[in-house]
Amino acid sequence: MKVTQALISVSDKRGVVELARALHELGVKLLSTGGTAVLLRDSGLPVTDVSEHTGFPEMLDGRVKTLHPKVHGGLLARREVPEHMETIAAHGISTIDLLVVNLYPFEQTVAKAGCTLEDAIENIDIGGPAMVRSAAKNWRGVGVLTDAAQYEGVLAELRETGGLSDATRFALAVAAFNRISNYDAAISDYLSSLQADGTRKEFPDQLNGRFVKVQDLRYGENPHQTAAFYRDLYPAPGSLAVSRLIQGKPLSYNNIADADAAWECVKSFEQALPACVIVKHANPCGVALAESPEGAYRKAFSTDPTSAFGGIIAFNCEVDRAAAEAVSAQFLEVLIAPAYSAEALAVLAAKQNVRVLAIPLDQVDPAGATPWARGRNAQDVKRVSSGILVQSADNAEISAADLRVVTKRSPTEQELRDLLFAWRVAKYVKSNAIVYCRDGMTVGVGAGQMSRVDSARIAAIKAENAGLSVAGSVVASDAFFPFRDGLDVLARAGATAVIQPGGSMRDAEVIAAADEQGVAMVFTGFRHFRH
Repeated sequence: MKVTQALISVSDKRGVVELARALHELGVKLLSTGGTAVLLRDSGLPVTDVSEHTGFPEMLDGRVKTLHPKVHGGLLARREVPEHMETIAAHGISTIDLLVVNLYPFEQTVAKAGCTLEDAIENIDIGGPAMVRSAAKNWRGVGVLTDAAQYEGVLAELRETGGLSDATRFALAVAAFNRISNYDAAISDYLSSLQADGTRKEFPDQLNGRFVKVQDLRYGENPHQTAAFYRDLYPAPGSLAVSRLIQGKPLSYNNIADADAAWECVKSFEQALPACVIVKHANPCGVALAESPEGAYRKAFSTDPTSAFGGIIAFNCEVDRAAAEAVSAQFLEVLIAPAYSAEALAVLAAKQNVRVLAIPLDQVDPAGATPWARGRNAQDVKRVSSGILVQSADNAEISAADLRVVTKRSPTEQELRDLLFAWRVAKYVKSNAIVYCRDGMTVGVGAGQMSRVDSARIAAIKAENAGLSVAGSVVASDAFFPFRDGLDVLARAGATAVIQPGGSMRDAEVIAAADEQGVAMVFTGFRHFRH
């Protein structure tokens, strides 16, 4: 398909002058509108205004300029159908072989603080999507560019062959329809969230999911299931969706799920100290802080060496040679960190089956968030039969000043530090969650039990099996104790302090049990259920 005439009308003008200049050098006639035409003409390029081409002026503040038979006829006429070509010739319509359009910046407009309904409405494009749909529908005769990232590849093909292949035009058409779909979804999401007083609801009346496939997966949770990985249309910096696979096989379904759990947990620890998290079956089986990444790993590993086998390991800091050598001594599936030293990568290269992921945390964030707030989901979504559950994400944070001491004995400074550490870990452990910690490391983790008292027993048993003592440790419970029996188990095991939400109708009974046994207890006022 030869390209003899192009229509260019863009809001985002990055690269458009260079594109138009290259098209002109290839002998392509240029049509354009409004500000784009002015820019091209000021750049010394011969350009025909669409109003001159159609013989009809732009009107209504530019709202009507391309909605004309000479535009849509030139886009929609099927080149292989003689009757179509005869019809447009009879009406003096020439074919438009290449359309270059990106739409009014609706998404960027509504993302701004203080955006009004009027601002939003004025940034709903009408003519642009109409032209894009016409061109994409007639992909056998028209190429349509909707993103500046497409310019270079299309120009290279035009220079080489003088035209565009069927494969290229079809791929461009699919991308164009996807762009229109995402654009319309953004408009629907915004308008569906508006209330009568102009404020926006947290959950719109219609929710339009927009995801892009990253890769097909070999299988799902089990080999008889098929699977694929999709990311958000606009993935957040610092999230697993923007990770870079440095070495190893592609990630599996379970690798991705567990890697996300490990990364989200380790990311919750600031970079004041190196942190290491080891995850197995979506639960942290070891978490620790230390003066070095190697030290953090060794402490985390010691919590549960058995469960760490074949696990996912994540660091909140650069992995150095010593840490790489330490983790290489065990069997692991995935290693995650913001960065790796050259020496560390050399060590890891010997473990070819280990998937090594880098997730940089130094990318510029337009919202100005700190690195450790990046990549957080604003909402969590869970699929249920014929529907989804949507909630605001559990991003609640707490400091020592927010805790309420409810027992006669207050926690010591060391206990307080460990309580806050344990509470942070408990957030990422499946309910019912009980986490024993001491000196900045987990010593026993009880996860996913139907009974909280069973989680308390199991966590102590796992600590004993790992050769660790829970005597003198502190404990985090992700939700309140419904009875005193769970607290009694912790106290008998040797725990000296407990952090929990409070809020049970038997709080007084549980507090009395703690006082009887000299256990300090603090309430957070909120829970961390993780189902």
